[in-house]
Amino acid sequence: MLKHENKQYKKVILAYSGGLDTSTIVPWLKENYGCEVVCFVADVGQEREDLEGIEQKAKQSGASKCIIKDLREEFVKDYVFEMMKTGALYEGEYLLGTAIARPIIAKAMVECALAEGADAVAHGATGKGNDQVRFEAAVAALAPQLDVIAPWRIWDLQSREELLAYLNERNIPCKTTLKKIYSRDANCLHISTEGGELENTWNAPTENVWVWTTSPEKAPDTPETFELTIEKGVVTQINGKTMSPFEIISELNERGARNGVGRIDLTENRLVGMKSRGCYETPGGTIIYKALRAIEQLVLDKSTRVFREHLAVEFAQLVYDGRWFTRLRDILQAAADECAKEVNGKVVLKLYKGNIDIIQKDSPNSLFNFDFVTFGADQVYSQADGDGFIRLYTLPSRIRAINAAAKKK
Repeated sequence: MLKHENKQYKKVILAYSGGLDTSTIVPWLKENYGCEVVCFVADVGQEREDLEGIEQKAKQSGASKCIIKDLREEFVKDYVFEMMKTGALYEGEYLLGTAIARPIIAKAMVECALAEGADAVAHGATGKGNDQVRFEAAVAALAPQLDVIAPWRIWDLQSREELLAYLNERNIPCKTTLKKIYSRDANCLHISTEGGELENTWNAPTENVWVWTTSPEKAPDTPETFELTIEKGVVTQINGKTMSPFEIISELNERGARNGVGRIDLTENRLVGMKSRGCYETPGGTIIYKALRAIEQLVLDKSTRVFREHLAVEFAQLVYDGRWFTRLRDILQAAADECAKEVNGKVVLKLYKGNIDIIQKDSPNSLFNFDFVTFGADQVYSQADGDGFIRLYTLPSRIRAINAAAKKK
């Protein structure tokens, strides 16, 4: 049964990747809804070969046209860097490379739909994953008047074999073969890999899993050092050279990848309830994450640091769950911006065989004061001040002990 079986659409905008799934969705939409299909492709910094010939491929599948939108600078500036300020890490490890790309893709797709006069949008996300929620939550927030068609939740096709047969019956060319070991998602922040040997958590990932980063064992034997300039929680320069956000992430990706930086192997809790295993490569993002935390060590007092860490957990969950276009995200982002106001300074990093060491850091807003922490003689802090501080600090423990002793009598 089709979710919208009684509806006929004039025009549907399809979030299109050029793979087997979305190539099948184009003719399926036309046959089941009698609509014109416009393919929408978001360029968020994936491999250039993924975009090569994609317009022709879309039209061969039956699309009336294919719109490609360059979102690279906006993606890094308004999504990746804004998220990085918060310190967000999903389940303590994942830098949210796939999740953070979904809101900008959905937003651009909605804008395309409104400009084209479409009455629905469609996507190729499955009913088992997180992306269906992320895409549809964005559409609900930005253009609730648009219907959303999710073929994987309603069609009768169940396997790659059936999808290929469907295309062959219609003489629609597709270079995809039945042998697809891994499922991958890529943008300028990361590459994720699932499937193959990773479906057994006892299997170590082979080198075939890692497509971006050099193995730490094969990385250069000489450490690589460089300096980052940070302004209000955002990296603005590399070795003193001002660069655009996309240029910064691209260069840091190159530096990190050749030094084996940014690999994780994570079994995570999906939004829909099941666990899944993925190997993520995030070289540039990992470098930025470490650099920002280094400046925070200098400028955030203890209470603010604790608050920022709570904020990071909440923000990571929000991004993962597809709640970017919500009032809560606005509030959390405002808090992160306030925390980042004094996160300014310079950091020198050393990359070596998968490791990142912060070897120098300085900030004009640093709370680190040599006069107070020196082990030498000083004139600003009396050692005897510790007596009163400790007595008050331990007062609850003292009272508890006194009460316990009184009860024993």
